[in-house]
Amino acid sequence: MSRIRLLDVTVDPLSIEELNQFIAFAIEHQKHWIIANHNLHSIYLYHRDQKMRQFYEQAHVIHIDSMPLIYWARILGYKLKREQRVTYVDWIHPLIEAAVVGGWRVFYLGGKPGVAALAAERLRQQYPALQIATRDGYFQPEDNTAVLAEMVHFQPHVLMVGMGMPRQEHWILENLDHLTANAILTAGACFDYIAGVIPTPPRWMGRVGLEWLYRLYSEPSRLARRYLLEPWALLPVMVRDLWQIARRGRNFDTQ
Repeated sequence: MSRIRLLDVTVDPLSIEELNQFIAFAIEHQKHWIIANHNLHSIYLYHRDQKMRQFYEQAHVIHIDSMPLIYWARILGYKLKREQRVTYVDWIHPLIEAAVVGGWRVFYLGGKPGVAALAAERLRQQYPALQIATRDGYFQPEDNTAVLAEMVHFQPHVLMVGMGMPRQEHWILENLDHLTANAILTAGACFDYIAGVIPTPPRWMGRVGLEWLYRLYSEPSRLARRYLLEPWALLPVMVRDLWQIARRGRNFDTQ
């Protein structure tokens, strides 16, 4: 795995197949790895939220979930491929197929009441051998112990936490000592798409980096700030990236 640094964060350019291999390795060798991801929204939060920075320090793998990050990495001289951008809309079915083949137990925590259960039932219809349990993400702090007990009872190999950023990262960080899953994934609204609660963007839009536009059209009130305002706050670190590239180029020319 060759890590790179951009916008003052570290990422691992990995494909879906490579991510599944990491999960298989974690399960086989009884690891307890956080498999996180970065996009522009998470990087915005990373630079403003100490807990987010602590969370990413704990992550063993940080894959790229943003075509703009792929494009930016290319501007900086990294030869990244399109398939090294992995979003859960594309990853979920290969991940579930790997779980069925490997006999992995999957626990999904997140979503409104009933949504995760509906998504799990749809997955069971498609993958009858899938071992999966769910719990919605709408619980009070006093219920946290009971939620953890459900996970301990199920003993998942893969834990997917889909509470949205930064709540899912905060929850994992705060409960990490009690999580026994071999692979802990931050899954966002993954099961909302499977359940049909949120419309799935056309995959061609994801491939060319326009998925954000479809999502903004679908959920303008929730996502307007994220897509229209937050990226501007990253301009200082973008300028820093470009300055470092220019400085390296000058140093190279004088050698």
